[in-house]
Amino acid sequence: MSNMGSRVTRLMRNFNIENRAHREISKTKPKAAPRHPASSSPPQEAIAEEIHQKNDPLLSMLKDVYVESKDPVPQAEAVPVVKKAEEETQRRVLKYSLPADPYGFCDVTDVPKGKLSLVEALTALNNHKRLPKTWTPEKLAQEYSLDPKDAKALTEFFFPFDVKIIPPKTEETKQIKDS
Repeated sequence: MSNMGSRVTRLMRNFNIENRAHREISKTKPKAAPRHPASSSPPQEAIAEEIHQKNDPLLSMLKDVYVESKDPVPQAEAVPVVKKAEEETQRRVLKYSLPADPYGFCDVTDVPKGKLSLVEALTALNNHKRLPKTWTPEKLAQEYSLDPKDAKALTEFFFPFDVKIIPPKTEETKQIKDS
């Protein structure tokens, strides 16, 4: 049946194809839009001559220009470079790290003062969660060389692995028991 359908569609497609082709070819072609006078470019030699000609009014104005420059003080540049060198030397050894190299953290051996590694941050937050009286923000700041304000914000706004079990409303639903 599909063979018959393709024959019919081919007949419909090729019906009177020569007449349709001749009619399309014999149509008058649309005229191209006229070109803008600015798009016609002058000869390249005229442009080259115009570029290399001296323009006396511009030369006289250029002679009137006076530029005065002073070098910057070299001490202003040296101060930030020294600061960076001092900051790089203020590093501390990691307190905690992962035992193996599963996540690529083991190649880090020290961190800048005032910063924490991911493992250290989780350990410090967990210690504060378990023993908040012992691990106060002041002790965390001292232990990990942090700014006391940052240590307080860390313990106040971040909570590691805080799981809350919501009791079911009905007794029919299954409940996970605390272990």
